[in-house]
This record gives sequence, structure tokens and C-alpha cells, in this order.
Amino acid sequence: MKIKIKSFLLCILFSGLWIPAFSQQVMRPLPKSRNAFIVIAHRGSHLIKPENTIASITEAIAFGADYVELDLRTTKDGHLVLLHNDRVDGVSNGKGLIKDLDLEAVKKLVLKGKDGSLHRIASFEEALKVCKGKINIYLDFKAAEAEKAYQAIKKAKMERQVLVYVSGNSDYLSWRKTTPEMPLMSSFDNTITTREGLLEAMAKTPLEAIDNVPNEKLLPVLKTMGISIFMDVQKASETQGDWDKAIKHGVQGLQTDHPEALIKYLQLVKIRAN
Repeated sequence: MKIKIKSFLLCILFSGLWIPAFSQQVMRPLPKSRNAFIVIAHRGSHLIKPENTIASITEAIAFGADYVELDLRTTKDGHLVLLHNDRVDGVSNGKGLIKDLDLEAVKKLVLKGKDGSLHRIASFEEALKVCKGKINIYLDFKAAEAEKAYQAIKKAKMERQVLVYVSGNSDYLSWRKTTPEMPLMSSFDNTITTREGLLEAMAKTPLEAIDNVPNEKLLPVLKTMGISIFMDVQKASETQGDWDKAIKHGVQGLQTDHPEALIKYLQLVKIRAN
């Protein structure tokens, strides 16, 4: 899921420049899942279907993934749509920045699956409707307004089915201001190596989940604090070795490009029920 935008986050996030107004708040509960070990389908199940499309979401649901990771952006006329990159080039038959295209133009774009199937760029509202009651959403907040996104979530009555990934100061504060009860996730600053440093950082900017394994000696502290670790393992050629390496850290879930294969493996090694 992640691109270079993520790397700068916690240089800001834990720099001490944040207003410590949230330090007294309790941890927000994550969306409920049927499985103890979480499988997150990165941009949907997109090995065959185009990423971030309704078809990729539907397939992730069929495979039994617990979350689908979706990338949120905004069109020229203010509509929320699913797209990872800021441009439609490469993923569709169009060209240009998504922020320079209105919804009517976006709807005309065609995305082609590896099986020859044709698809459209999905609106956030369409995705919410498909996911409701079937799969949780790991919302990678690329370029949008927190208030507008939350209103869409609230309208769909999915407030308890969404975990938001934030990539910077303004997005973090916007979400905390808009809806303080929404669980937030980001990357953890690996330069923090002590329990005291961890507690200080989390007091300033509380997170409910992180996507990387920090210094291993801090894992018990994170567990005690109730912070979930959903590690990124996604790549074109994931192996059982990749999964085992991540699992041995005691993480609570994995984000993968191969949700079907990972689920079958977890069932095989008795980490997940059949």
C-alpha cells in the first residue's frame, strides 16, 4: 500500500510539535473481526482485477479477508473516489491528475483486468455499500477532507467498520477533531527504543494501530497498551517465509497482495480456522 509519503510521517508525528490535547483519551476500539489474526487485502484482491475497484473488493470478501485496504482521493468537483496514485495514467485509459478531473470524466475511464474484464474507478460511496456488514475498511487517507469522508461513512452507518491510516500532521488532527472516536493508524518511529520514549510519543499522538515492527523489546509494551500491529508484507511474490517472519513478531495481522493464499496458509498452520 505504502509509497514514499509514509516515510516522513513520524518524523513529524513524534517530533514533539503536536498539541498534547489527546493524551488523556482512551484507546479507540478497532472494528470487530471474526478472526483473531487479521488479513488485510491490499487495494482489494488485485492480482487479476484492477486495484481499488468494486470487483477487487468483492473478491477480497469472497476469499474471507477481514479488511480491505482502500486509497481515498478527491475529484475536481469534490467527489471521493478510490485511487492509489494521484494520476489516472497507467491504471486506466485516461491521463491526468485525479484532482483535475470531474466525476463525470472519471466515470468514463476504463480499467482493464488481467482477465480482460473492464471496470470503472469506484466512488467511496459505492465501496462503502459493498463493504457494509461484510468486510472492514482500512482507509488509506491519500488526499481528501476528513469531514467529507466521515460524513460518507456516517451516512452508510459504517462508523465501526473503518480504521483510518493517516500520513501527516494535518490529517491526524483533522480526524481527531472531526471524529475523536475513530481509530487511527500510522507508521511507528523506529528511532524510539525505550519504554519511556514510546509512552511519551503515544501520549502526544495516540494511535490504535501501527504497520511496522519497532524495536523488538518494545513489543510487550505495545501489547500492554493494546496497540495492534498490522504489518505490511505486500509484494508481487510473497512467500511463506515472508509471512512466518512477520508472524513470529507476534503481530495481530498482515496486509497482503495475496489474501487467498495467505488465508489458506494460516488455516494450514492452525492460526486461522477453516
